[in-house]
Amino acid sequence: MNRARALKSMLFLLLTFFIATACSDKKEEPQETAQEPTKMKVVRPVVKNPDTFVLEDYGTVRSIDPACAYDNVSHQRIMNLYEGLIAFDGSATDKFVPLLAEEVPSVENGGISDGGKTYTFKIRKGVTFHAGGELTPEDVAYSIKRHMVVDQDGGPMWMMLEALIGETSTRDKEGTIIPGIFEKIDKSVSVNGDTVTLHLPQPFPPLLAVLAYSYGGVILDKEWTIENGGWDGTLENAAKYNNPAFGSEPLHHISNGTGAYTMLKWEPSKSFIFERFDGYWGEKPALKTAIFRYNKEWSSRKLALQNGDADRVQVDTQYLPEVEAMKDVVVHSVPQLSVSAALFCQQVNPEANPNIGSGKLDGEGIPADFFSDAHVRRAFLHAFDRATYAKDVWNDRVVMPTSPNANGLPYYIRVPVYNFSLEKAKEEMQKAWGGKVWEKGFKMVITHNTGNAQREAAAHMLAENIMSLSPKFQIEVRNVDWKDYTVAYRKYQFPIFLIGWGADYPDPDNFLFTFMSSQGVYGKYMAYENEEVDRLCKEGRFEVDPEKRRAIYERLQNLWYEEAVGCMIYQKIDNFAYRSNIKGFVPHPMLDAAWEDLKKISK
Repeated sequence: MNRARALKSMLFLLLTFFIATACSDKKEEPQETAQEPTKMKVVRPVVKNPDTFVLEDYGTVRSIDPACAYDNVSHQRIMNLYEGLIAFDGSATDKFVPLLAEEVPSVENGGISDGGKTYTFKIRKGVTFHAGGELTPEDVAYSIKRHMVVDQDGGPMWMMLEALIGETSTRDKEGTIIPGIFEKIDKSVSVNGDTVTLHLPQPFPPLLAVLAYSYGGVILDKEWTIENGGWDGTLENAAKYNNPAFGSEPLHHISNGTGAYTMLKWEPSKSFIFERFDGYWGEKPALKTAIFRYNKEWSSRKLALQNGDADRVQVDTQYLPEVEAMKDVVVHSVPQLSVSAALFCQQVNPEANPNIGSGKLDGEGIPADFFSDAHVRRAFLHAFDRATYAKDVWNDRVVMPTSPNANGLPYYIRVPVYNFSLEKAKEEMQKAWGGKVWEKGFKMVITHNTGNAQREAAAHMLAENIMSLSPKFQIEVRNVDWKDYTVAYRKYQFPIFLIGWGADYPDPDNFLFTFMSSQGVYGKYMAYENEEVDRLCKEGRFEVDPEKRRAIYERLQNLWYEEAVGCMIYQKIDNFAYRSNIKGFVPHPMLDAAWEDLKKISK
């Protein structure tokens, strides 16, 4: 009996030893001593390139000029190269931390005054730009003014212009520069010692969120920018730098920020390589290099993630089960304040436009104003099968929006939708253009950005269901590279363009104005104009009474349905798929799958 107990005790000790050894995180020592037993070797996944981060996706960069870029892929590049005055605090959308400002202005610290019309920022000292210049308050004031002076068509500066001077654009509807606009810009920002002050014509509550997220607060080196062809800082010459042609922006392919990373190399539609900036004023990031590779093929991206050749890849929802089954891979699913839609352009540019065929309603094309007929728009809306799309394309892991006001934003309501019915779609087409559409038929092209499987599926669904109504209806679906797509829709090239919008600031104004106002980033390029809509968008932006705002935004959401403005296709839940050894990811509802904050990432 004693021998049995002794044997059991010995087995227990041995088992305890092996469990402790196998579970230990301590690294193997280079030498063993006679006093220590031999330790069990633990096999761990090999970490490839421990100081390099590799991401593969299908997004391409249009421009890295902060005054002009306005897409999520360019945003990621710019916000790692440059910095603003403040940033979001972790996952919050209403709390902020200082960056190039020493503190976040508030009423309590005196940074916000005059009833919310004056914002004062104390500028951080000892900050160096990548090219060697030292940050000054003059750089900050120049940068904010420069971005507004440039104000490219379809660009992001409408927010700063609206907040600081009360105008959405520097130009009128005919494209003529508004008299005195540059003088207003100049007076809206001032320097006093080591502070910079923004002077607003009226309170603009979302201003801090705009500065934290958008390009309006990105800071440049004044002297370097001027040397490289940027605005020279004078009012007399401001018009020369206004609204540059796409691709000709002075800082299109060069950068000089204060961010934790510099641009080592950019090969458009191939790769973008970041390198750690050793002169960074803040905490030194762990990664030396980050490589973003363009890869539109899912099978190739999947293999790279599986083998550890990529630390993260773009994963569309239909491929999520494949990734969740992988070993050594972690997926973070993050609901986004972001919606996508198929938008109808009511006045296409017919000049040398391959997307509208003959340009006539003769069976070989469509006229430039084809979608100005509400019957045509409603026919396409009835042809979108929301339930099947959500199930087959998203595995039901998606929110199906009813208007541009994303679920999760203030004053959100569910409005009616045009239910899927090919019979109703047929009835609408029979009425379109006085019956001529049904009689003559038509040819056209629907486009989507290359690699985006969800938008591609929506485009094919619309095309196939409409073509099923009549053999006279012919629709081709084409893909266009993202950097070219963002230029083409702004030139009114697409009769239908499929595109998404992520929040610049968490407010319905940012969505309903964008999609519906004749001056909105998408409303403008749909050539959609409605006096009531424009008036309500303007009133809602500055209304401080919550109940009055509610009435305004509920009316706008209902007008989206009544006017059949466009076809909402999804509000996404983004999936961030990493190798399990990657640390530092911080989820945020405004930072989608194109985003990566490199200074927080480590292996």
